[in-house]
Amino acid sequence: MLAFAAGSALVMWLGEQIDVKGIGNGISILLFAGILSRGPQAFRYLIANWDLNKIAVIAIVILFLAVIAFIVWMTEAERRIPVQYAKRVVGNKMYGGQNTHIPIKVNMSGVMPIIFASSILMLPTMILSFMRNQESFWYKALSLFSVRGIFYAVIYFLLIIGFAYFYATIQFNPIEMANNLRKQGGAIPGIRPGKPTSDFISKILSRITLMGALFLSVIAILPIVIGSVGRINISLGGTSVLIMVGVALDTVRNLESQMMMRHYKGFLD
Repeated sequence: MLAFAAGSALVMWLGEQIDVKGIGNGISILLFAGILSRGPQAFRYLIANWDLNKIAVIAIVILFLAVIAFIVWMTEAERRIPVQYAKRVVGNKMYGGQNTHIPIKVNMSGVMPIIFASSILMLPTMILSFMRNQESFWYKALSLFSVRGIFYAVIYFLLIIGFAYFYATIQFNPIEMANNLRKQGGAIPGIRPGKPTSDFISKILSRITLMGALFLSVIAILPIVIGSVGRINISLGGTSVLIMVGVALDTVRNLESQMMMRHYKGFLD
């Protein structure tokens, strides 16, 4: 316990030092480094299975690259709700009249639904490890929650969707957004202010949340499906890839903002 506490304190201190003297979130960068360090092990495992099943190894590599591209696309995707502000005259000046939008990201919850769902599904496995009577009803019932089982994948899929909606409900309040728009003189074209605006935002938010939840669910259970079909153990799961892509995109954005502040051109130009 002392060793774990000391190690956690050291990691937190390193993360704070990266925040102060580096770019981006220090804890996220440490997680990124830890996940990336598992890459050589996964590469050696694929090489070891090359002679056994070449087609499966090639398919996994191509699918891995396609998943990364898909995650980048979905992470940057957003639904823009158009907003138009009315013109108003204050003194001798005219304010308002511009058109803008409310951005709603498709994957607004990040990896939190996957973390919540996996944490809950770890409980039956932990209870099963303490049971010795393999013929009992509870042992057979808890055995259904095997990580490589179909039942586990289905429950995992449903829990991620549920937690994605829960997280979106906490983050966004359509009634408050509609009230703020009305106070600021803004309105969605074709939608009346007040309750119709909040209902419209709620409908858009529900659809976007469903798309993001399905995206997270597919990414999370994809390694389970590939491992069951191809009989190959994949060490890098969907959550790890999501964290890696998210941290990499945030780091690139932070670097670009730092270069713009110092009047440098972007390194991607």
